[in-house]
Amino acid sequence: MSKREIISTDKAPKAIGTYSQAVKVGSTVYLSGQIPLDPATMTMVDSGMEASIVRVFENLKAVAEAAGGSLQDVAKLNIFLTDLSHFALVNEVMARYFQQPYPARAAIGVASLPKGAQVEMDAVLELGA
Repeated sequence: MSKREIISTDKAPKAIGTYSQAVKVGSTVYLSGQIPLDPATMTMVDSGMEASIVRVFENLKAVAEAAGGSLQDVAKLNIFLTDLSHFALVNEVMARYFQQPYPARAAIGVASLPKGAQVEMDAVLELGA
């Protein structure tokens, strides 16, 4: 049985519930959902949807790096949006953070997210692949 390692960084928002920022099992890292919280202030980014999406990717990037990887190691990305009309904007911003081959991905419309966020993302990394 693989040992579980808890991943934590102050470069991403601290957990606002009963979860870890990420858990590493073997060479797989499971990143918890990130919303557009500024890790320095723990307040929501309020300067528009694009800034919110960027903040979420920056938070995911920080946790991935704390785990010894990068966003290029993402095998699966889940995106939760309260308004699917932002789908094209997510694609545009995502292209700044990922190069081909892109990870597998789901974009899911939801009724609401924690703290009134409009976007949340979680990911699974595979290190050393």
